[in-house]
Amino acid sequence: MRIVRRLKRKYGIAVSPLAVRRRVAWYWRIPLAVLLVTVGVALSWQMYEAGMRFAGFERGRAAEELRQLREAISRLEAENKRLSAIAGQSERKIQIERATQAELAKSMKVLQDENAHLKEDLAFFRKLMSADRNDEALSVYRFRVENSVLPGEYRYRLLVLQGGQREREFRGRIQLLVNLTVEGKKQVLTLPAPGTGDDQGYNLDFRFYQRLEGTFRIAPEAKVKSVQLRVFENGWPQPKLMQTVNMS
Repeated sequence: MRIVRRLKRKYGIAVSPLAVRRRVAWYWRIPLAVLLVTVGVALSWQMYEAGMRFAGFERGRAAEELRQLREAISRLEAENKRLSAIAGQSERKIQIERATQAELAKSMKVLQDENAHLKEDLAFFRKLMSADRNDEALSVYRFRVENSVLPGEYRYRLLVLQGGQREREFRGRIQLLVNLTVEGKKQVLTLPAPGTGDDQGYNLDFRFYQRLEGTFRIAPEAKVKSVQLRVFENGWPQPKLMQTVNMS
């Protein structure tokens, strides 16, 4: 009985239905998978393009606009280079013009100084060749006192002229009185200092004219207000000539 039941369950009506399936060979599965992937990619790309167009973005138009922007940037770069070259040339021209103007101003200053010196020389030689033979007065030309390079150092220059017939040599000396202030206090410096014996550069011995120049030093913090020149003749206690130069 048990055997009969087993046979009924295996071959009877209650047996599960038999399913018949057709298997696809593996060499067909690969092309089919490739085809499906290709179709999926194409559909995805079409959907992407449709979405971009729907959003107002078109690849062809964007590429054209990008090309136009690149061309505009190239034109702007070329224009920038051209303008930079023009600006460089203009800057060089301005520098040349400034240098030329500075040279012209310097030359004009030199010519003005030379003109002033020529006028002084003309006055000097007129005085030297004066027809008034009885005029034996002394004259001083080009008395200058200027700051030197070193702090507290000053340089002086002058020319002493004897007029008239000039029958004898003039012998004497000069003296400088330097009026200055130190910390608001007024002081007077006498050059050469009395009793020092340092008067070789202050002596006069000439018939027509004599040039004198030298330097003197004061405290760097002192400020010179004026310098008075005195011309003494040997044997005369009083100065025969005085002239003052104001420094400030």
